[in-house]
Amino acid sequence: MQLNPTFTLATIADLLGAKYSGQPEFVISGLNEIHMVQSGDLTFVDHPKYYSKALGSKATTIIINKEVECPEGKALIFHEDPFAAYVSLVKKFRPFEPATAAVSASAEIGEGTVIQPNAFVGNHVKIGKNCIIHANVSIYDHTEIGDNVIIHSGSVIGADAYYFQRKPEGYRKFESCGKVVISDNVEIGALCAIDKGVSGDTFIGKGTKFDNQVQVGHDTYIGSNCLIGSQCAIAGVTRLEDDVILWGKVAINKDIVIGKGAVLLATSAVNKSLEGGKTYFGIPAEEARKKMREFAALKQLPSVLAALGKINE
Repeated sequence: MQLNPTFTLATIADLLGAKYSGQPEFVISGLNEIHMVQSGDLTFVDHPKYYSKALGSKATTIIINKEVECPEGKALIFHEDPFAAYVSLVKKFRPFEPATAAVSASAEIGEGTVIQPNAFVGNHVKIGKNCIIHANVSIYDHTEIGDNVIIHSGSVIGADAYYFQRKPEGYRKFESCGKVVISDNVEIGALCAIDKGVSGDTFIGKGTKFDNQVQVGHDTYIGSNCLIGSQCAIAGVTRLEDDVILWGKVAINKDIVIGKGAVLLATSAVNKSLEGGKTYFGIPAEEARKKMREFAALKQLPSVLAALGKINE
């Protein structure tokens, strides 16, 4: 999430009641979790295992629970609970705003767009021209939708990321401050759910089409002209490049890249990145021809075992 206006290191440290290392006027221009950080961003780290990753990342301000030497060109904020400190900043700069109407007065609705009865359009939503938002669609705050988009009944756009920190006393919610961005000419089927980014954007590219009951996790990027079949589940921080086709009930794990033009046949499950331009099938998904040869070989196994048994008699 970008901060507008930006804040100084001294101001943020004061908000947290924390000590810091760096120039007081050091500029903080965004809040981001570690997977999404850019120069100017503030992030956090609370486990020694990840100190090096955070300190060496593109983030230029790090909330950390140990007083270490500040890397050149960066700033540090020292806090006993970096997770809680970071979440408190998210809540301050992107607070929950209760709705006061079915279509928020702060929403921007383009010319020719139709919002059907019982749809909900939240605060600071932007919807382009000539869209159709069908009944019982819920569009959460800060969502951005392009022109000529159709969203069918019961879909939820911009729900919170499924992202929690496990502690002995239970789970702590990682508050979401990202958004969903849907490009022009996209169609979203009925009963789909597209989660907002934790701190960045969940993105749906131009011309992509969803069937019904599709789940898209936080911070996922789906390229242009993709086809996503019914009941597909795409985990967070995953990237589908342009022209990817997922047939029904495909499941994709997190942090995976599916290359341009790849095709996943129905009921496949993906646990590693896949090259583009190929067709895949199975659990775990592999090239379809290879998988079909394996199935053919398995069918011969009973007769092979029977033959071996006769040899041993």
